[in-house]
Amino acid sequence: MEESPLRFSSCRGVSFEIKPHSDLFTISKPTFPTEGSESKRVWLPWSRGSSSRVAPSTIQKSLSKASSHFCDLDVGEDEEDVHDNSLAALEEGKAGKENADKQRALANYASKREQSSKPAPVGKQESRLSIILLDQGLFTVYKRLFVVCLTLNIVGLVLAATGQFPYARNKAALFSIANIFALTLCRSEAALRVIFWSAVKILGHSWVPIGIKTTTTSFLQSLGGIHSGCGVSSIAWLIYALVLTLKDRDNTSPEIIAVASTILGLICLSSLAAFPLVRHLHHNVFERIHRFSGWSALALLWAFVILTISYDPMTKSYSNHLGSRLVRRQEFWFTVAITVLIIIPWLSVRRVAVRVTSASGHAALIKFQGGIKAGILGRISPSPLSEWHAFGIISDGKSEHMMLAGAVGDFTKSLVTNPPSHLWVRQVHFAGLPYLVNMYDRVLLVATGSGICVFLSFLLQPCRANVCLLWVAKGIEQNFGSEIKGMVSGHHKDKVIVHDTAVHGRPNVSEMSVEVARKWGAEVVIVTSNPEGSRDVVNACKSVGIPAFGPIWDS
Repeated sequence: MEESPLRFSSCRGVSFEIKPHSDLFTISKPTFPTEGSESKRVWLPWSRGSSSRVAPSTIQKSLSKASSHFCDLDVGEDEEDVHDNSLAALEEGKAGKENADKQRALANYASKREQSSKPAPVGKQESRLSIILLDQGLFTVYKRLFVVCLTLNIVGLVLAATGQFPYARNKAALFSIANIFALTLCRSEAALRVIFWSAVKILGHSWVPIGIKTTTTSFLQSLGGIHSGCGVSSIAWLIYALVLTLKDRDNTSPEIIAVASTILGLICLSSLAAFPLVRHLHHNVFERIHRFSGWSALALLWAFVILTISYDPMTKSYSNHLGSRLVRRQEFWFTVAITVLIIIPWLSVRRVAVRVTSASGHAALIKFQGGIKAGILGRISPSPLSEWHAFGIISDGKSEHMMLAGAVGDFTKSLVTNPPSHLWVRQVHFAGLPYLVNMYDRVLLVATGSGICVFLSFLLQPCRANVCLLWVAKGIEQNFGSEIKGMVSGHHKDKVIVHDTAVHGRPNVSEMSVEVARKWGAEVVIVTSNPEGSRDVVNACKSVGIPAFGPIWDS
């Protein structure tokens, strides 16, 4: 019986699906190309009269190993080779006199990447998980936010335990609930839509320093660090509250202790399911545990708040006059806020008619009614209580919008083989990294494979930023259809650059991105690719002083 693909998510709407592999943790050993390979300037096969072109390629194949991420360069026919394709080494480019220093920096970066790409000794091969979690560094913004959040809570907890913070000692359960509110806020799609919109409105001006914009982008992309830090902190505060309650059990009721203990168990279960190893290997299990244990914990939280506020330790009974007490307690208002944040997206769930077309067996184009702003992502589901899939939205902002889904997992393959007439959607769409393009003046957008979808809206409708699009994919018209091809055709030669790997071979996307970013004068580079590809582009751009952002493990 064929094993179904594993799946995990990143970048607020970029979905990853991992195919079965003989050893899920290993990466195929890289090999390097022979000498004498040549680079060419190549042109789109269909656009002899068009102004869109392929970038000059002083470039060989990418260092990034192919994966089954839907943003991969190759689709379909080469799936068998997805884990075994050779890695190519970077070749030193011939620098122009005016760019000698920057080219030297890029060559040094390439040399380091080449050395790190050599086959590891047997038994020491790098795991997929280590690439996803560690390759962007041990001190990323995400991890720093996690550490800061956890440290602040631990300091407060220690002060409370030592009697230096009596308010926290008396309100330990409140601090746990406050952390739950913070972690819910960091994952509320409605709240984040407002936060991202505010950031663009406030900082989206030419006079705002680029450093402030990139710092804000890093922070908003890494809010998952606060989410995780508050999750662990809420457990610590709740354990502390339970210890204090058990020491003073004569002034509480068994029901309150039982409910609090159950909430603690559910939060611990949810946190364990979100542990990277579990989430990586069993994403569907993580998603369902996270959802249903969260809902159960919220229901019990209401019971806990009502029980604790209404309980009278003097009479050892529950008061009937609860209303006036509730509105004066902070626990009640935090719980109300948590409930509202969780309910809002579900109130917008609808079953809508869709039109699904497929130019090949490799990707499906899903069409919906209604225009959507550029940079927005959405979620769709065949069964809303079991699974949701996030995709970038293509729209001209007028009458309809579309999603492009590469056929790499069970759900996305079913869109091609058995196109549905209806799908469940969340009408509250969410903002992610692509939406922050509107904060800048000149941006290079880099996409591979089906990762192009979220960037196409910036070509189809007016936006504040002046964007250049670099798209590397295999079989543009054959795999993605004439409609997608038409969207990238007819633009100025310096605005849209398309490299078809089926015609011209796999390029080094990292070097290509640096070259185009320099020519375009980009303030920032934003990439949507597989984990290794995004990492290589981001690191290559940063090595020559160009700010760059791509998907992270848990944005």
